[in-house]
Amino acid sequence: AEKAPAEKKPKAGKKLPKEGGAGAGDKKKKRTKKSVETYKIYIFKVLKQVHPDIGISSKAMGIMNSFINDIFEKLAQESSRLARYNKKPTITSREIQTAVRLVLPGELAKHAVSEGTKAVTKFTSS
Repeated sequence: AEKAPAEKKPKAGKKLPKEGGAGAGDKKKKRTKKSVETYKIYIFKVLKQVHPDIGISSKAMGIMNSFINDIFEKLAQESSRLARYNKKPTITSREIQTAVRLVLPGELAKHAVSEGTKAVTKFTSS
């Protein structure tokens, strides 16, 4: 029953641009850039905190952005799996913390957990 309405919606979406095709000038005015969310500004801010005199190439920035997206995806998957195992409908900071311990190796996990705990404490106190 759910699949039939999902198939109808794209068809309706395809018809709409054809009907409004008469105003070709309107299309140029309405064109907007597709916004792509990245971590680039945050990577740059952290770089400047750690090494104020060092820059980063756009290729290296792209690699760092991909790395953060990859880690985020791994943590999200692991925390989701943990919530499912424990029959919980919500991912809490506890699931995230456990996921960090499972995904990241040794000392890196310890530092990440301490920074995360500090951030949660700061957030709840404000």
